[in-house]
Amino acid sequence: MIKIQSPNPSIKFVGFLLFLFTTLFAEKDLTMDIKQSLMSPCCWSGTVYDLDHNPKMEEQIERFITQGKTKEEIMDYYVELYGERILAVPKAEGFNLMVWITPVLAGMIGLSFLFFYLRTPTHKSAEVISAPSDVQFDDEIEAELRKMD
Repeated sequence: MIKIQSPNPSIKFVGFLLFLFTTLFAEKDLTMDIKQSLMSPCCWSGTVYDLDHNPKMEEQIERFITQGKTKEEIMDYYVELYGERILAVPKAEGFNLMVWITPVLAGMIGLSFLFFYLRTPTHKSAEVISAPSDVQFDDEIEAELRKMD
């Protein structure tokens, strides 16, 4: 016969505290994540987390989280209310895909120009090719130039 021992009561208590703390921190992390993902509609110049100008919105986000709503549900609510402008990071779909592709494409083009610019030889030959010229009085000009040196 196998005898199973129940865990020590202190281990149960520590486990409960650990569960409680992780739940509280997960809610704080979710709150912070949502606040960092939404632009502040009061001035549209920063996120709700950065500006801290919109206490009603912050309270509403915390209420949604205590009601058990997911991040997607909360984000969808604000997108319906304000439009996609409320999102700090645009969704990578449709025309917004250009926001993600254009910087990468511009960087690749810039790096290729830089690569080809650095590959082109910059030294020029120091040899002077002299060919007989048809300039009148060429010998006299050369003689005067030698006198000047």
